[in-house]
Amino acid sequence: MFASAWERRGVLDITLMRLELVAEFSAEAVDHGGVVRHALRFKRLRLDVTVDDVPGFGAGLAAAAG
Repeated sequence: MFASAWERRGVLDITLMRLELVAEFSAEAVDHGGVVRHALRFKRLRLDVTVDDVPGFGAGLAAAAG
């Protein structure tokens, strides 16, 4: 089960994925817990960064190199 952080009622569906590509997004605001408070914008695929270069969820907010 998975529940949202924004008090939505009910259980959310999840889709498990195999990570293969890294994409860069911009967000107007992210709180200290890593929750996005506003819409995201896709910027570009990061072909110079591998999935192994990116910290896992909850491992910190460090940006990928580049």
